[in-house]
Amino acid sequence: MRKPQAYAPTTAAQHRSQIVKLLHANSRSRNLWDVFSDFVEMGALAFANKVDLAQFDERENRYLRIVKRYSPEEVSRFCEMLAHLTNAMHLGPDDVLGKVFSELELGNSARGQFFTPYEVCRLMAQMKFRDAGELQQVINQRGYVTVHEPACGAGAMIIAMADTFHHMGINYQQNLHVVAQDVDSRAVHMAYLQLTLMHVPAIIILGNTLTLEQREVWYTPAHVLGNWKRKLSQGYLEGSELDPANLRKSTSEDLIEQMGLLFPTEAEVCEELPMLDAYGT
Repeated sequence: MRKPQAYAPTTAAQHRSQIVKLLHANSRSRNLWDVFSDFVEMGALAFANKVDLAQFDERENRYLRIVKRYSPEEVSRFCEMLAHLTNAMHLGPDDVLGKVFSELELGNSARGQFFTPYEVCRLMAQMKFRDAGELQQVINQRGYVTVHEPACGAGAMIIAMADTFHHMGINYQQNLHVVAQDVDSRAVHMAYLQLTLMHVPAIIILGNTLTLEQREVWYTPAHVLGNWKRKLSQGYLEGSELDPANLRKSTSEDLIEQMGLLFPTEAEVCEELPMLDAYGT
């Protein structure tokens, strides 16, 4: 007798449905809000500890404290959730966690957690960056553009911007850097997870943008592995117009061009020779 085949989701909506199902399974004796919060925090900690070694010890202890609250079976479900999130994001840019949050009906006015629908974010991004030529001009000049999102939520607006860049033929993984901030730790963990899976170079700050508060700073793997600390410090990418090597080359070419205006070329001299012969010179 053939064994029944395991269910294999093929769409982002199906992967989201599996995440919701697994979250409910881990919430039978717990608050659903807390389980969702633990899921996104553990996922963020797991990725961060692969690249941000300066904060490894403190974050590893946080991860272990959360894991101890759950049974091995429940921890295994969290791993499945992360796998479904990864697969859903790989099917195309989307605010997967924002939609899961809404489907779980976790948003309410008391917590102040309402995420802008991804479709609205995508429309806003397309309206903001509709001039590809202007955007490309900035990239040609220094190699990248920077974006600051002061209330990032789950990162939907940033995901939409990255998607817009992609459709404009711009490699957001190389030519975009994001600094995002939110006052809620769950939102920071959600944004970090999704931007990590899209390989967006970003710094995500937990804190109040208005008061300049910074409680935690999260660096995506794309930021760390792409050496963006140095790139941001120097203010340009190698090969861009602001690269000193290109500036020196440009200055030399300008000087040669100016000298060409002062001294005739060989062709110009040859054109004058018949005229000189006509005068018997």
